[in-house]
Amino acid sequence: MTEKRISVIEAAKEIGLRKQSLFRIIKRLKIEVSREKSSNHAGQFISYISENDLKLVSDQVQKSGKKESDEEPVNGFTAKGVFYLIQLEPDHDPGRFKLGFATTIQERLRQHRCAAPFAKVIASWPCHILWEKTAIDSITQGCEKIHTEVFRTNDISEIEKRCKRFFEIMPSPDRIK
Repeated sequence: MTEKRISVIEAAKEIGLRKQSLFRIIKRLKIEVSREKSSNHAGQFISYISENDLKLVSDQVQKSGKKESDEEPVNGFTAKGVFYLIQLEPDHDPGRFKLGFATTIQERLRQHRCAAPFAKVIASWPCHILWEKTAIDSITQGCEKIHTEVFRTNDISEIEKRCKRFFEIMPSPDRIK
């Protein structure tokens, strides 16, 4: 009799991890994964583990005490952080600004100050990494694009208002899985 298997997708949901996190644990524990095409997933190959292996992984997660966090990397980026509005030259070019995503605004400002020593943070909002491009495209309509994520406007306060409006309609990043 063959042992019952569960897809890694379902196992991740059951344990409360992203499947990428589960794959890392599976690899670390040297668990054998089987792959087969699934009609439920448009003929794509799906990875499966045994229920005994799922128990091993689940025990490992409980032992470590580590629960899934929104700080878990997604495609090399941290999923949750802040979207920021930085004024690059407040005195000499007050309309020049930078928008972007950062996991910590203090570190990001420090990095920007290498090229723009007088830069200052106007505001920041809780954000999910996947929102960054959409937010920038929405907020910078009608602005002059100077460089990647660097723009110029006649009214920096209007840009701040656009940012506020954008993030008022977005869900809390804490609710995104």
